Amino acid sequence: MFTYFLLVTTPFWFLFSSIPASGQILPPYAGRYGEWRLLHESIGISAMHMQLLHNNKVVMFDRTDFGRSNLSLPGNQCRDDPRDTVLRTDCTAHSILYDIKTDTFRPLMVHTDTWCSSGGVLPNGTFVQTGGYNDGDHAIRTFEPCDDNSCDWVELQNYLSQRRWYATNQILPDGRIIIVGGRRQFNYEFYPRQNPSSSGSIWLNFLLETRDDAENNLYPFVHLLPDGNLFIFANTRSISLDYKKNIVVRQFPQMPVDDPRNYPSSGSSVLLPLDENKSIEVEILICGGAPRGSYEQAGQGNFMRASSSCGRIKATDGNPSWVMEDMPTARVMGDMLLLPTKDVIIVNGAEYGTAGWEFGHSPVTRPIIYRPYGLPDWRFSVMSPASRPRLYHSSAILILDGRILVGGSNPHVYYNFTNVEYPTDLSLEAFAPPYLSTEYDRIRPKIISAPAILRHGQAFSLSFYVPEYLTADVLSVNIIAPSFTTHSFSMSQRMVVLKLVGVLRLSSDTYNLTTVGPSTAEIAPPGYYMLFVVHEGIPSAGSWVNIQ
Repeated sequence: MFTYFLLVTTPFWFLFSSIPASGQILPPYAGRYGEWRLLHESIGISAMHMQLLHNNKVVMFDRTDFGRSNLSLPGNQCRDDPRDTVLRTDCTAHSILYDIKTDTFRPLMVHTDTWCSSGGVLPNGTFVQTGGYNDGDHAIRTFEPCDDNSCDWVELQNYLSQRRWYATNQILPDGRIIIVGGRRQFNYEFYPRQNPSSSGSIWLNFLLETRDDAENNLYPFVHLLPDGNLFIFANTRSISLDYKKNIVVRQFPQMPVDDPRNYPSSGSSVLLPLDENKSIEVEILICGGAPRGSYEQAGQGNFMRASSSCGRIKATDGNPSWVMEDMPTARVMGDMLLLPTKDVIIVNGAEYGTAGWEFGHSPVTRPIIYRPYGLPDWRFSVMSPASRPRLYHSSAILILDGRILVGGSNPHVYYNFTNVEYPTDLSLEAFAPPYLSTEYDRIRPKIISAPAILRHGQAFSLSFYVPEYLTADVLSVNIIAPSFTTHSFSMSQRMVVLKLVGVLRLSSDTYNLTTVGPSTAEIAPPGYYMLFVVHEGIPSAGSWVNIQ
């Protein structure tokens, strides 16, 4: 006999029939600090950039202008580049495709220089990669996922209207990608262009205003707000931009701790989860960075201690202000990622110095998990240390099974493995957050079936299994966009907590859940997302859905 559970209030409580109450919710991450696993001692390249694709493969790449990597191209292929400043003919790979399921990788051919470039994923799943250095600074590169070995980079060398080096990308509600800034570029443009014949770039004075001697406004933090405007943070300042009209509609207060947060001071930022079960509040979290003067001092061999502060601001408030907190340790060059549980993990980085060649010191190897909705004194948890440092030019992404994939770290102009304090790292490893511990298997949900396509505002059903019991008042369905990560910022990263309607019990341990797709394209732009069912703070493995 079926048993129904209907949502009746906010927050979500269910009317129970025969499902037992849990008694007491397990404390988050009880007794565990996460686990590291080395996947490969060498993938042949240092993973400066990473993008997860919807077929559970990951594109990783470095730069092309430093000489040979440690991975040969197949079939006697070579890249011939007369503009390369180091090596004109190069028969090694600078990009790979990593297959999560098989734990294998293959080399890819990239011709133009991808150093300090940016990227994003179109609604159809095509990875678009923009800019870089030298012959790559005006380039567009695309990568269409495939399930055989046929796919590789397709490059258009002179598509961009301006040089895009250290720029930021963000997917938009109409499916285009906006490309913001770059070194000495105080403007933005779009891919694809609405008008193919237009020059494409639009001036943004804010980027000029926030530049200082160290150019601490590179890789600006860009987040799409639910009203369709963009939150843009550079150095210590932030605005809301109506990019359609090129109007700054709001200037937010300056962050009270005057430490620059963008490259090369390299803090990190996330848009906290958007919850459709209640009135949407939009909060941006920014953590880490480096004091003013750090870049110049590091160049002289003096490594200033990084910032330990985090700032949160509610962009939807009528009179918003920054609320400051302190991390357990200072951190620069940390990567911030949203976890399926609505928590934030901060991984990689250093305690002293800044981003830049040889400019970081004292690696921070312990990830931190930040619980944004916990009590203020109990928000930070320190995890198990990694076996190796991840400094300048490292990256990290969330993958479908809930692990964090971590790679890269090359603080040198060239690959350097000997006689240096922090050798170039070509390894790939994964961090399993505490929620993946086997002690939680009895309450871990498992998705049995879920739709492949969601539509904005339309209800849908999925079925899942929970071995021991279901505590419906701590149940949620969360979707996360796969982000492009480089230089301590994960572009287009966002999470939406979907609106729950009710739960139907099918058997003693199997349930059907009804929920509603994201309400608007401003809440969740079209494209691929990882969908997780989360029960008592423990997520299922994800399922890919495409929002149309």
